[in-house]
Amino acid sequence: MSVQECSPQKIGRRSLLNTEVSRNRSELFRQECMRLMLETEKACKRMQDNDNKRLDQRIKDIQFLKKELELKLEEIILDINVLTELQSRVMKALEACKEPLRVTCLCLDERKKRYPVEKMDDDVNRELLKERDLFEAVSSVLQHAVEQITEQIRHNRSAKYHLEQDLKEKSEAQCIDNSCALMTTHSIANLQKSKNTNAVVLSFAVTPKQWENISAINIAKAEQQKTNSLSLQALVESLLEQTAADMQKQVQATTAAFQMNVQEIKSTKSQMEDQLAKIQSEYASQQRIRDDLQVAISENKKYLSLAQTRLDLRCERPAKEQCHDSAQSQLLAEVQQLTAYISKLFEAVAQSEEEQRALVRCQLELQESIEVKGRSLYIDEVICTQHREPIVIQNF
Repeated sequence: MSVQECSPQKIGRRSLLNTEVSRNRSELFRQECMRLMLETEKACKRMQDNDNKRLDQRIKDIQFLKKELELKLEEIILDINVLTELQSRVMKALEACKEPLRVTCLCLDERKKRYPVEKMDDDVNRELLKERDLFEAVSSVLQHAVEQITEQIRHNRSAKYHLEQDLKEKSEAQCIDNSCALMTTHSIANLQKSKNTNAVVLSFAVTPKQWENISAINIAKAEQQKTNSLSLQALVESLLEQTAADMQKQVQATTAAFQMNVQEIKSTKSQMEDQLAKIQSEYASQQRIRDDLQVAISENKKYLSLAQTRLDLRCERPAKEQCHDSAQSQLLAEVQQLTAYISKLFEAVAQSEEEQRALVRCQLELQESIEVKGRSLYIDEVICTQHREPIVIQNF
């Protein structure tokens, strides 16, 4: 290098040129930094606005689903309360069937205590058997209804549990998103960052569609249980009304059969008692006629003895006077007639005794029949009626 080339002037110009280049480069870098900071600030604000919009939209989505879940939860709680009350009514109806069934069985047992001749399959017995079968069938149906209601309440409570869990999670998510929406760069200065956030999010992440489907499934299940509950309520209400009507109708039919049977027994018993009085009166009359016959026999025997004595005495007449005159003929005829009369009177006495024995048999049969009817009347009118009086079938 020559001395001229390394002159101070040239060295100074080169230094100035380098300085100018460095300054220009610094200015350009500074401008680039300003542009980058401005762009970053705008991007942060834009992203913050987008975050707030998305969070607001997310909160609205959660609030919408929460309202849907709350509505279904209120409905399912109401259904549970209605079903619980209905279950109580059915159980009371089931309990109310026990006493009528017990009374019906008691009446059947009491009627078995009647005399054998009265143990027939009459209308009362048939109605009592129908009543017993109906009460047993109603009890069985009501027991099945209780089981159905219990099972439906279980399903409703399961749906309620899932709705409550979903609502609880939605509330927690809404609370978190609300907190996120309210957060600023200043409000998180002292906030500790959660650890392993990415791992948690990745582990439990679901798509928005899946997130909606979870609540939709819970709502659909609750809606289905509500439909099932309404159907069951209608069925049980109809069942309670129909069973009460059937029981009331059968109780009335049985009561009418009892009343009719009591009237028939009273009428028959009254006729027997009247007939017994007539039999007893006839027996007394027969006894009097028998006594009169005995008196008549005694009187006829006296006349026969008189006629026989006259005949015997006339046999003592002298031989020449032993004439078969009209007096003798009259006396002989009189003896024959009196003998015949006495024989007929004895036959009449025998016949009277036979009639009396027949009347005694009739009297005994009537007395026995009256006793039988009295026993049956006591069972049906007193025992069974007293037991059945408290039976009042009302709408359950």
